[in-house]
Amino acid sequence: MGVLYGYFAAADDDDAVRAVVRDDGEPSGTGYDQLVVKGVDPVVELTPAEALVTGRSAADVRSDPRHGSLIGILGDGELVVVSLTDVFRDALATCEATSLRDVASDWSSTEGTFHHPADPGDLAGFLERLSELAGRAVSRDARLYCWICP
Repeated sequence: MGVLYGYFAAADDDDAVRAVVRDDGEPSGTGYDQLVVKGVDPVVELTPAEALVTGRSAADVRSDPRHGSLIGILGDGELVVVSLTDVFRDALATCEATSLRDVASDWSSTEGTFHHPADPGDLAGFLERLSELAGRAVSRDARLYCWICP
């Protein structure tokens, strides 16, 4: 089936943990504003896109304490939740669709990012949906996270 990635907005780190460590038997992210995808790891594949959207170098992105920071873990790693940077959230929230398509085109050709050829149109669609999520997060003063289910 492949790894699932659930990008979502939560009020803070504690709220993000509640999104994935559930006592109600509901699937992770239920009741949260989220986008579930395959194949876009928030630390590996998304870093070049973050650099392109924010104008920061990949090294600066990786050195941000919120970049891929482990927020919570379920069991022995059956599911983890990591944070996305606030700089990325803010830049995504104001990015126009045309710019995101340009980013997707550059991102798709970033050497060593994807294990297989990435379709720029698919990546643009993902970025547009992530941008919409970021916009809603900013309007609610929420942060972005990603749950990962291998």
